[in-house]
Amino acid sequence: MIPEEKMRRFELVIFDLGGTLIYFDGDWEDVINEAQQSLYEGLRDAGFDLEKTSFNRDFNNQMVVYQARRETDCKEHTTESVLRKVLEGWGYPNVEKQDITPAIAGMYAISQKFWHVEPDTIQTLESLKGEGYKTGIISNAADDQDVQTLIDKANIRSYFDFILTSAAEGIRKPDTYMFQKALDYWNLKPSQAVMVGDKLQADILGANQAGLFSVWINRRVDEENLPQPGKKIQPDAVISSLEEFPALLKRLQW
Repeated sequence: MIPEEKMRRFELVIFDLGGTLIYFDGDWEDVINEAQQSLYEGLRDAGFDLEKTSFNRDFNNQMVVYQARRETDCKEHTTESVLRKVLEGWGYPNVEKQDITPAIAGMYAISQKFWHVEPDTIQTLESLKGEGYKTGIISNAADDQDVQTLIDKANIRSYFDFILTSAAEGIRKPDTYMFQKALDYWNLKPSQAVMVGDKLQADILGANQAGLFSVWINRRVDEENLPQPGKKIQPDAVISSLEEFPALLKRLQW
C-alpha cells in the first residue's frame, strides 16, 4: 500500500545503471585480475618501466584506500587519479593524459564484456517514453568513459536526455548534489521525480534525503545491499523487475 502523502504526479524518472538497467555476469575476481593485467600491459606499451608484481600490489592497495574513503566522504576518486598517484610513486609525476588513457580504456574493456542489458530494460524505457516521462541516469562510477561505453553497448542512450556520473562530477550518491543537479536540468521539484536503483545506501538513501520518491529494485541485490538491522533506509516502493515499474507509476498518479 502506497502512503497517501506519496500520491502525486511525477514527471521525471531517474535510473541507476549497473544492477538496475544492466547486469554483470562474470566472476569479479577473475575479471579484475584480467583487467589489471591489461592495464599493466597497456602502460608498458606506453613506455612506462614497471615491475608487474610490485605495480599490481601498489595499484590494488591504492584502490582499496580510495574506495574505502569515497564511501564515507561521497567524493569520487577516479581510476585516473588513483593511477596517477601510483605512477608518481614509480617516478612518473605529471604524466600526460594521452599516455595513460588507452591503458585505462583497455582495462575497462575487459569488464565491459560481462555487462549486459536487462531483458526488460528496453520495453520499460519504451513504455516511459510513450507516456511522456523525462528520464535520466545517475551512476556512481570511477570512470566516466566506462559508463558512456556501457550505455552505448546496451543501446539505451537515445532514451535519456541527462546522464550524470560521479566520475565526471567528483561527487557520489547518496550526496544530494547529484539528485539536485538532475532536478535543476529540468527545473523540477523533488516531489516530481522518482529514483530507481538497487543500492540502498547510494540510490535509496540519496533519493530519500533529496526528497525524491525512491524505488528499490532488488532482483540482483547481494547480501551487502540488503536492509541491515539498525539501519533505517526505507524505500517508498519495492519492485523485483523493471517490467513492474510502469504499472507502479500508474498506481501512483492522482
